[in-house]
Amino acid sequence: MSIQQEITWLFLLSIPIACVAWTVTHEEVFREPREYCIKKSLNGKSILVRKFFYLFTCEYCFSHYITIIFICLTNFHLLMDDWRGYIIAGFALVWIANTYMSLFGLIRQDISKEKAEIREIITNLADDSKKKT
Repeated sequence: MSIQQEITWLFLLSIPIACVAWTVTHEEVFREPREYCIKKSLNGKSILVRKFFYLFTCEYCFSHYITIIFICLTNFHLLMDDWRGYIIAGFALVWIANTYMSLFGLIRQDISKEKAEIREIITNLADDSKKKT
């Protein structure tokens, strides 16, 4: 595979890694299992149990495990054809995926802020119209 193809794979393969990691650690569809994992990560009897359940609550931690799965599924390696290429690919994929998740988080935060500002404007307009009548 050429370096251009490897770079393309790097940026494209990071998208589903980021998607899976974000969905499991943030979205409503996984809220109940995530809440269970949070409880276990805080109240587990051993450090191994606490750390195991914590990885399902942290997008950065979870993205490492998702990356390993995707590397196994795709046999993707970066720069070198041996085991070192898999390690380099793993860390590169995690870094790009977490960059994507950070950007997505900032965009969602900005959208939430704008929605709150719009609600406040609408509330103020409704209050003003009530005062006039």
